[in-house]
Amino acid sequence: MSAALTLDQIVALLERRYPLQSAEPWDAVGLVCGEPSAPVRRILWAVDPVTAVVDEALATDVDLIVVHHPLLLTGVHSVAATDAKGRVIHRLISSGIALYCAHTNADIAVPGVSDALAAALGVTDSRPLDDSGLGRIGRLPVPLPLGDFAGVVASALPATHHGARVIGDPDAIVSTVAVCGGSGDSLLPVATDAGADVYVTADLKHHRALEHREEGGCAVIDVAHWASEWPWLAQAAELLAVDVAAQGATVESLVSEIPTDPWTASVRSQS
Repeated sequence: MSAALTLDQIVALLERRYPLQSAEPWDAVGLVCGEPSAPVRRILWAVDPVTAVVDEALATDVDLIVVHHPLLLTGVHSVAATDAKGRVIHRLISSGIALYCAHTNADIAVPGVSDALAAALGVTDSRPLDDSGLGRIGRLPVPLPLGDFAGVVASALPATHHGARVIGDPDAIVSTVAVCGGSGDSLLPVATDAGADVYVTADLKHHRALEHREEGGCAVIDVAHWASEWPWLAQAAELLAVDVAAQGATVESLVSEIPTDPWTASVRSQS
């Protein structure tokens, strides 16, 4: 049996793919808790560091959880187990489970979050959407009507109550597709200027989406934030497996399928 790498060795491999210095200045990425010399034999990958994910980590006997969203994004003065985040920290430490976060440094990486989203939607020959390396733009192998492509998006991503909301003519033909995993409203005009027929992202607000439509922007498909970033987990796990193997070791990865999207139900308006 191959020897396991230690946590600090795993962290070094992760940070080679997702350098800490490439994260946005406001972000909080890197190792949150864990003993650097502890062996890592099994990893759980998830989008959010929440109670349900910790429950899964305990049930599956993992040594490390790698998440996309930070647990402690803003400054704190206490991690007492008097709130949800404090309880997560206490449960992880008491169980000997490390926690690591790759957020905006994974967004901008190549391959990264938006590459995984593009691949999940069948978008090929993708390249960065903006000069900062955010988002991706590429082409569909076979053009589709917008309505049909929205169905592809909904089917390709994990099911959520949000579904896939659409701005645009459902019969318009889609060939060039822009994507941005997570909150991508800042790239709406960039997607239009880049010649995208449709832009797939998450977290669009009413006024911004309305302005985009009124200004004649490209079609838009808005999905749940969690669902748009979930494809990155398997991609990142596969890349780490390759990097670990190059060190003559192995690691087992589990991708969490627990939906951590906060919305639990939706009811359509009756017309």
